[in-house]
Amino acid sequence: MRPGLRLVLAAACAAALGLGARAWYEQRRPDLPAPLPVPEGVRAAMPGQHPDPIRLPDLDGNLVELAAIAPGRPLLVNVWASWCGPCVEEMPELQRFAAAQGADGVQVVGLALDEAEAVRAFLRQVPVDYPILLDRPGPADASVRLGNTRGLLPYTVLLDRQRRVLRQKLGPFQPGEIADWAAAGTGPD
Repeated sequence: MRPGLRLVLAAACAAALGLGARAWYEQRRPDLPAPLPVPEGVRAAMPGQHPDPIRLPDLDGNLVELAAIAPGRPLLVNVWASWCGPCVEEMPELQRFAAAQGADGVQVVGLALDEAEAVRAFLRQVPVDYPILLDRPGPADASVRLGNTRGLLPYTVLLDRQRRVLRQKLGPFQPGEIADWAAAGTGPD
């Protein structure tokens, strides 16, 4: 068998095993709702894929390309809303993680599925110093394009330096969990 064909077959087997493991895991999580249908023309990114371009306003109304934030650094994108209790609870932990990263570490980005005024009011109470982008919740919002097909918050995705999806997490981080979770996906490229 040719070496190139072996590599293709090995990759196909690994992909099939990964999909099977994911299906097995999801069947054992009865607390999760079934995935929602993704609208035609919208692609939900999976690990190893680049999400389709995401361009959203920041709190000042400036359009920001998600992939252009902190070039050369991994991105931890946390999708949240001011009305989401678990999102609110994990924000201080996200801020501590972001503050500990320095100039070369993982860049945290908040993606609020919320109204600008509600986000501003929330951030006056729970300030963060990482970038916040805004989107409206819906069947094709940025969280769906980042792989959140269940429509639940909070949702976090780790993108590598080339902006491929490394990891996805549905639900809040437990205290102390973020650093280990991010470190598992940000080794050398």
